[in-house]
Amino acid sequence: MKLLNNRENPYYYSFAEYCREAFGRRLFRVALDAGFTCPNRDGTLSAGGCIFCSNAGSGEYALKFDGQKLTKEDIAPLIGARAKSDGRPGDFIAYFQSFTNTYAPVSRLESLYRAALENELFAGISIATRPDCVGEEVTELLVRLQADYPGKFIWIELGLQTMHEATAKLINRGYGLKTFEECFSRLKEGRIPVIVHVIIGLPGESRRDILETVRYLNKLHPDGIKLALLHIIKNTRLYDMYKAGECDVLTFDEYVGTVCDCLEILDKDIVIHRLTGDGSAKDLAAPLWSVRKGAVLNAVRAEMRRRA
Repeated sequence: MKLLNNRENPYYYSFAEYCREAFGRRLFRVALDAGFTCPNRDGTLSAGGCIFCSNAGSGEYALKFDGQKLTKEDIAPLIGARAKSDGRPGDFIAYFQSFTNTYAPVSRLESLYRAALENELFAGISIATRPDCVGEEVTELLVRLQADYPGKFIWIELGLQTMHEATAKLINRGYGLKTFEECFSRLKEGRIPVIVHVIIGLPGESRRDILETVRYLNKLHPDGIKLALLHIIKNTRLYDMYKAGECDVLTFDEYVGTVCDCLEILDKDIVIHRLTGDGSAKDLAAPLWSVRKGAVLNAVRAEMRRRA
């Protein structure tokens, strides 16, 4: 295993390490719900969304945001104890998280993005979206905003989840791999940093399938990757499949081993923004061990040390 020299964590390029190198401090995400929906939910593509998507669009803890001026007191319920005590203006990321955050008229997007970028709380914005909702107009907006706010960053987070078309159809993703590749290329041409989401444990996928997705992304070389465990959330179609015995969940050890396999494949300058997911404990059906996020992270680091 190739190790990273002169870094606190030599096994992979962690988000915390990246923040220290790029900004001289840690940054804290503030999840925002700007009232978007998704073409996979509003009837444009389908009315059901991806089979794993909750009614909050992965934004269970997000703060409602309509362009208002946010203060540290406003965001306090969303940030941890360290952020509350240490966080200063400029130490936070406005994370447009819920549903598809480029799925609106460009004028509306511009108003929301500018409001966040002009707030001294935020070092920049991160926009979670689908590749079929990042066309030329949206890309041009992002490039323009990047020029208008040179002291801040703009990141796009694309929910790929898997490269495999059969799995994409099963989870009702609603777009093909070519659409992802075209969007990725367009954003890279505009010099917009791209973070890609991958879900580990999707129905029917083997470890080999997951690693094929990671190798595929490694060749594209995004700026960052989020690895997330598949959570089975109550009141989703995936939950119905789980109750019917149509899908399984990974064990703790299986997940840790698969994550470590992924980290060994990825180039060491790709930032790892996440190694597991954060689900709502009250809505989580399985795997229940996933609520022990600290244990997962510690086990991954221990396994990477063992492999070294």
